[in-house]
Amino acid sequence: MPRTAPPTAAPPAAGTAQGRPGRDRRYDIDLLRVLCTAAVVLVHASGEFIDAGHRTTGVLGDSVSRFAVPVFFAMAGWSALAGSPVRGDAHLLTRLGRILRPMAVWTAVYLLWQYVAGPPLNGGVKEAVRALFGSVEAAFHLWYLYAYVPLLLLLGVAALVLQRRATPRRSLLLLAAFAVAPAVVGDARTLTGLPLPPWDWSVSLSSLGYAVAGAALLAARRLGPRPLWIAAAAVALVALTLYQFTVRHPAAYGSAAVAALTFAVLGAVAGVRVPQRVRAVLGRLSDASFGTYLVHLLFVMLLVRPVAERVPHGFAAPVALAVTAVAAAALSFAASVLWGRLGMRKWLG
Repeated sequence: MPRTAPPTAAPPAAGTAQGRPGRDRRYDIDLLRVLCTAAVVLVHASGEFIDAGHRTTGVLGDSVSRFAVPVFFAMAGWSALAGSPVRGDAHLLTRLGRILRPMAVWTAVYLLWQYVAGPPLNGGVKEAVRALFGSVEAAFHLWYLYAYVPLLLLLGVAALVLQRRATPRRSLLLLAAFAVAPAVVGDARTLTGLPLPPWDWSVSLSSLGYAVAGAALLAARRLGPRPLWIAAAAVALVALTLYQFTVRHPAAYGSAAVAALTFAVLGAVAGVRVPQRVRAVLGRLSDASFGTYLVHLLFVMLLVRPVAERVPHGFAAPVALAVTAVAAAALSFAASVLWGRLGMRKWLG
């Protein structure tokens, strides 16, 4: 399966769409989160069709949904800098814990799944060790969290410094540890001769750019006429599709084509008025989006992969992609909503 290009997620931001205390919930952010979560499912479903030889169908599906991960970075920036800044050192570490705990659980689930489905990647144990360093093939979709965690840490510390609160000592130490870890691991590999994996818990400048610029766009009071943003999104989608067919697939998340589509989608959806009658359902789906992101790969492997391998070429392929992607997304959301009602979101996302 083609892997999404590393950022040059998700999951989804783990926080809610609430703004500062006393402000109304941002249902446009909820809408973005649900839309992007479904788009991530489509990205990975499209990868299965490409692997099965349906390149045109897969590239089209990937192009339509490639904005999802950069928009997640934008929402993370909005939450950390404007919507719900951390209030102190303990609050920031708690927020990180809400991400790392389900991430660890699902990493173990996918490693176990790979062990049972076989053969274990890299000998099984080696793959588990690699997961600690920021790379796990059995749950490749979690790469976003390996970037999201240091991004959230960096933005949280910056927010606390700008707020002139008490020095966030523990968070600063953790940030320093993330900063020096790549060099430390490389030196340990040289000194000991051990085949240590590279340290991949890192955030790129493009991801940071999406977070900061996206935060500004989502916090803006005036965005201009919405039809212009929608038209820009359509033009950017055509440009991205042509780029992926003729230049590079998968397009890097930091590429100009992906950035154009990302910011056009943000401008088109930000500030949209969500009808009162659907807000409750939208809120529940938004709260379930992180768990949906974590579990969806299982449904993609179980539902999409067998269909992609058997569907004939031609018109049947895009129809099959649409149907199976919707089914995988629906089942993933349903599973996440269910364990949320059972009080298991702390461990399962």
